Amino acid sequence: MTKANINKKKKKGFLYNIKEYRALILMALPGAIWFIFFFYIPVFANVVAFKDFHISPDGFIQSLKESAWVGFDNFKFLFASNDAWLITRNTLAYNIVFLAMNLLFAITFAIIMSELRNKKAVKVYHTMSLLPYFLSWVVISYFVYAFLSPDKGILNQWITGNGGTAINWYADPKWWPLIFVVMNVWKSLGYNSIIYYASVMGIDPTYYEAAMVDGANKWQQIKNITIPQILPMMSVLLILNIGGIFRADFGMFYNVPRNSGALYEVTAVLDTYIYNGLTATSDIGMTAAAGLYQSAVGACLLLLANLIVRKLDPDSSLF
Repeated sequence: MTKANINKKKKKGFLYNIKEYRALILMALPGAIWFIFFFYIPVFANVVAFKDFHISPDGFIQSLKESAWVGFDNFKFLFASNDAWLITRNTLAYNIVFLAMNLLFAITFAIIMSELRNKKAVKVYHTMSLLPYFLSWVVISYFVYAFLSPDKGILNQWITGNGGTAINWYADPKWWPLIFVVMNVWKSLGYNSIIYYASVMGIDPTYYEAAMVDGANKWQQIKNITIPQILPMMSVLLILNIGGIFRADFGMFYNVPRNSGALYEVTAVLDTYIYNGLTATSDIGMTAAAGLYQSAVGACLLLLANLIVRKLDPDSSLF
């Protein structure tokens, strides 16, 4: 390309790009509008976290004007609470375990599906694994209650039928960390494995053919070909998930244990704390501060994780 052509293309600029890529822009426009109205514009409402917010009958803008500025007092109140360490510990610990377990089971399931030769069976298994993802936690909570009900639950009937003592599941905290991990993996397995399955199926089969010629068994092929090939995808998804490590699944932690006060020690996370605080005290400023704290820490962790990955392997980072 000559220098004159390059300069000519530069002069066309923004309008030329719109005309050249108008089909792609129109396809992306609905999603962009949705993000603008429901993500970017509401960001300005984070100012509520720094105010003693009181609702005015004249609307939200007037409420902001009339509410006194309190600076970081809402954040101080949040961290001065006796529950600050508990909810932070629970949120982080659960999400770290969820990340590890979801990664392990999703990759394992994707590799198993890729090894099956019966394509109809693969479709059936994928459909079955995806069904829980589309169920509401409210619906799932009733399924769980059918198993864990203290008097009529299937598990307690089995325990007592074998000479054991019935367990009051909704008053005994020690079982719930395991229950949450099992429910989270069960619900998200199908959805999480789709991308990994597509990545595994996209690997060049000549790699496996060469490995078989060299005498590699199936485990050696997975270890030396499959895992390294999907490693960039694993890194990208892990970075994105780390960004939400301070966000707990409210539906699971609130609905499945039926908001039992006896389980507060193991079910209290930031999202349920914000909800309970809002319903109990109606302190919108304090709950907005907790939400902003979640978002800010999540964004910092995402950037940090991406920086670490970029140092180790630039091709596996987001940017």
